[in-house]
Amino acid sequence: MSKVQIKFPDGSVKEFESGVTAYEIAKSISPGLAKKVLAARLNGTVRGLNEPIEDDNELTLLTFDDPEGREVFWHSSSHIMAQAVTELFPGTKLAIGPPIEEGWYYDFDVEEPFSEDDLAKIEKRMKQIIKQNHPFQREVLSRQELIDRYKGKGEDYKVEILTEDISDDTASVYKHDKFFDLCRGPHLPSTGRVKAFKLLSASGAYWRGDEHNKMLQRIYGISFPDRQSLDEYLTRLEEAKKRDHRKLGRELDLFSINENSGPGLVLWHPKGATIRNIIENHWKDMHVDAGYKLIYTPHMARLKLWEISGHSDFYTENMFKPNEVEGDLYQIRPMNCPFHIEIYRSGIRSYRDLPLKYAELGTDYRYERSGVLHGLMRVRGFTMDDAHIFCTPEQIHEEIVKVCKLAIDFLKLFGFDEYKVYLSTRPEKFVGEPQRWDMAESALRSALEEIGFDYEVDPGGGAFYGPKIDIKIKDTIGRMWQCSTIQFDFNLPERFEIYYIDKDNQQKRPFMVHRAILGSLERFFGVLIENYGGAFPLWLAPVQVVVLPITDKQNEYAEKLGNDLKECGIRCEVDTRSEKVGFKIREAETSKVPYMFIVGGREVEQNKVSVRHYGQIDLGVMQLEEAISKLQEEIESKSTGMEK
Repeated sequence: MSKVQIKFPDGSVKEFESGVTAYEIAKSISPGLAKKVLAARLNGTVRGLNEPIEDDNELTLLTFDDPEGREVFWHSSSHIMAQAVTELFPGTKLAIGPPIEEGWYYDFDVEEPFSEDDLAKIEKRMKQIIKQNHPFQREVLSRQELIDRYKGKGEDYKVEILTEDISDDTASVYKHDKFFDLCRGPHLPSTGRVKAFKLLSASGAYWRGDEHNKMLQRIYGISFPDRQSLDEYLTRLEEAKKRDHRKLGRELDLFSINENSGPGLVLWHPKGATIRNIIENHWKDMHVDAGYKLIYTPHMARLKLWEISGHSDFYTENMFKPNEVEGDLYQIRPMNCPFHIEIYRSGIRSYRDLPLKYAELGTDYRYERSGVLHGLMRVRGFTMDDAHIFCTPEQIHEEIVKVCKLAIDFLKLFGFDEYKVYLSTRPEKFVGEPQRWDMAESALRSALEEIGFDYEVDPGGGAFYGPKIDIKIKDTIGRMWQCSTIQFDFNLPERFEIYYIDKDNQQKRPFMVHRAILGSLERFFGVLIENYGGAFPLWLAPVQVVVLPITDKQNEYAEKLGNDLKECGIRCEVDTRSEKVGFKIREAETSKVPYMFIVGGREVEQNKVSVRHYGQIDLGVMQLEEAISKLQEEIESKSTGMEK
């Protein structure tokens, strides 16, 4: 029998019989590994464990710790759920059931929305399917045969997918037990690999996310290889619910979104606007110090600008419709890039002028479907911390290093010390010269290595117009959030025909880099709210101190304290309402004000304050000057509490 050579991630090469499976290879390495492995990456493609390997290959065995392994695990879980639903609710039509960032969902066309009791019944049947340990089996059939089969079953959504989304003559289905589903796969070896799961919620979802289509019913779920991981996840989920920025935004009077103003359009209340102003001021100061030129650009432009940039062709479904003004069409902007390029084009640029770095907190508007809007995280109007760097080939490495350092410094300022870095490289279809892509990718890699970042490579994951770096931050409960992006662009410089005069007096195309540090202000603020659970550190808190007189007799002294604090630059409020001090304290705790200065008759006599920190921490009685000094020290140091 012929042999195949298998190369492993550590560079080692082993020989196996042709037709060997990834599962057999894992078992030959370690029985324990065979129990953990979920799928395999063969020459860059994720495959099932039981598919025969008949050629030389580079093999990576994937477990739940690998993103691709989790996707296979969760996708298989969605099929198990779909089987349970179709058995329990005859007449159900299947739509799609993909893995998502955490878990999976499946969309169903059913007569009535799913209830909590329905979810319990589905979970019970899923447990039976898992216990029976049915193998997942792949089968490839002709597209027409599948269309005919699904038409006969009344599965309209599968027929639409086969006719509109699949152009090949064949398509694969995956079977387990009596259930089969149109699917690329791969899947787990069997249903019994899913050891712990939970159905989280059910909600309405339009087919293909389009409100003009039928409303389907979507069930979300999560699953793990062991019960402990599920319990830990559910605990984090409960904590996340307490930190939900939509709930806290309302309770803390930070922002609102209402139907009269329009879905996805944020109203910043005074307290939220105070925090936004702090963020913006730090952003501006750090950018000016880093050599950026601050600019402002219009909220709309002639449609012609978006035709030159290409947005009106490839981005039109995310843009609001243009309006006619004096016989000309104007478009509200979905992004800021073309304006920055027009500023660059406003004069002749020499190599001596580069790098040119323009930065703007520019408000953009995008037509997001109502079904995907989500508090501050997905909106229709948002302010992007946008900047563009125009530089020569010799400058790109240094500029990428500077951007990476600026991003980390800014994120650390707001309390994010843990992050993951990803490098996305050239896809199959791309614009621009290959050598410029190579230079850009080399600059990104060398910058990450010079700084000492650990990073993951997403081969072929770059946009068609350039490679990029993404930085995801980890919050206090372990969730990852996409924030910073550093993106080369070989498309717009060509479309706008920008150039600089090189030292040899020739026109050269500059390298152009898009970059965002925090993404949108709205989304970053939502992440901040959830990271701190609304209990912002002193330097960020909209109200830093609330002064609470015990009785009306101390109101005059309390007002004086308030004025003294304001003169020292400390944001404070004085609560002189005729309420019991216990009520005022509870209300201040609910509002998550960092410090309370409580004053009674003794404090007035001694010119002191009784200091209480958020979280019911009593710091004792202090001289006013001492208390203010400690507050100022904490604000200046950006620390999290004077008691630490």
